[in-house]
Amino acid sequence: MSVIRREGPVEYRFEHPDDFRAHVRDRKSRMPSDKICRAGEAVSGFLKDGDYIVYDFSSLTRGPQALIREVIRQGKKDLWIGAEFTLHESALLTGAGCASRIDVGFLGYGNYIGQAVCDGRVKVYEWTNGGLALRILAGARGVPFLPTRDLLGSDNLAVSAAKVIEDPYTGLPVCLVPALNPDVAFIHVHQADPHGNARIFGTNLFALEAAMASHRVIVSAEEIIEPDEFRKDPMRTTIPYFLVDAVVHAPFGAYPGAMPARYEIDLEHVDLLNGIRTDEQMKKYLDENIYGVADHDDFLDKRVGAARMRELRRRATIIEGYR
Repeated sequence: MSVIRREGPVEYRFEHPDDFRAHVRDRKSRMPSDKICRAGEAVSGFLKDGDYIVYDFSSLTRGPQALIREVIRQGKKDLWIGAEFTLHESALLTGAGCASRIDVGFLGYGNYIGQAVCDGRVKVYEWTNGGLALRILAGARGVPFLPTRDLLGSDNLAVSAAKVIEDPYTGLPVCLVPALNPDVAFIHVHQADPHGNARIFGTNLFALEAAMASHRVIVSAEEIIEPDEFRKDPMRTTIPYFLVDAVVHAPFGAYPGAMPARYEIDLEHVDLLNGIRTDEQMKKYLDENIYGVADHDDFLDKRVGAARMRELRRRATIIEGYR
């Protein structure tokens, strides 16, 4: 196989598959244990400055927003974010000085991030949605790369670490994307048990693959249920317990985004986030909604309120089997 086009001078995260296998073998126990902890304990215990973090959904639907706010509250630094679809959380992490690099398939909220890029506060490396998902899949499968055709002929080849080679079977060009093994995956789910078994109902991008590919996995859950419930219906398990390091009970953990069949998106709060254009506006938001509250429960009590949460629950469409 000959390389037709090499990647440009672009940073990318890569780990030898055998090194990651060794980590899983030595650090991931198959013995069930109680992994329940508070968000502050999970973030301080499993995330360190300079880590690469990934999450499979964004601030609009089933994003791990309670965990993201805790990362900001603790002042983590020099984080590298991998997000197939990212919106407000990238702006908040950048505005708080937590994120220095972002791998992204789709980057919304361009005004604040765009200025941050121009100012040199954050670097953004663009992959397609499919390209970044394939990197996670390669990391989960324990292979160094996976082939794709969706980057061919696009400008992404100049701004990502993808390579183009000659396909040994057809002789045609094919693109390779490197495997990604994040330090920490944040995944918000509908239900989890204390051991870490987790269920997601509805749309799912690559939650299981992210859990399989990552060194450490923090699950936040709307509801904690008994392990026997998973034994009764094992086919509904999205993520098995042995991949998970910490379980955080976080009702409304995706707020202001929606949680399918649980609560709707809070468009008024999203409009507030959309209105952030300057560092002064960012500081005001962070002070009021993150630094000015003790934790997720305090945020819900002081900044959202019981009446608003009831209304968002009322708006959600409940589908049988999602409970």
